[in-house]
Amino acid sequence: MPKKVDRAGRREEILDAAVRVFARKGFAASRIEDVAAEAGIAKGSVYLYFDSRDALLVGVFQSYAARSEQVLTELGTGAALDRLAELIRGTIELLAAHPDHARVLLDVWAANPPLDMAAVYHEYRSAIADLLRQAQAEGALRPGIDEQHAAVIVGAIEGCLIQALVDPNVSLLALAEPVVQICVTGIRR
Repeated sequence: MPKKVDRAGRREEILDAAVRVFARKGFAASRIEDVAAEAGIAKGSVYLYFDSRDALLVGVFQSYAARSEQVLTELGTGAALDRLAELIRGTIELLAAHPDHARVLLDVWAANPPLDMAAVYHEYRSAIADLLRQAQAEGALRPGIDEQHAAVIVGAIEGCLIQALVDPNVSLLALAEPVVQICVTGIRR
């Protein structure tokens, strides 16, 4: 009797292998064969789930986006700036826990990836801008803070991430509170 395969589990194994391979070799130098070998399966098995290397890359970031969305949905209730601080900490913890995703993103960023990066950034900025609007309505923001500051907050998180990826002496997790101090405490009324 043929062995039953957990399709969702196998798909995640392939995506995890793809992230490791893409981070280690670079997306351009990686092949489906490399991903299959990393996953310990036959090349044809990868094609049962993904029809191309680009589809693998999209799958990797869809999986990561689902984790990011979970950070947003798990935000507590209460003051908007407290939730913004929680969002910053949760995002940094997620990035620190999955550095290979960030390495892959940096690798393909300028190479016209099959990902809509503008939409990804728009989603992040929108979530933060919504919290800033709520904080403004609560009277918690100092004058001059508006939705444009959402891009600055995203930039602060991403800038710290890049530094942590290129310099092993920089701990991304250790930067969570300084980012909160500047991006939340610094805009509080």
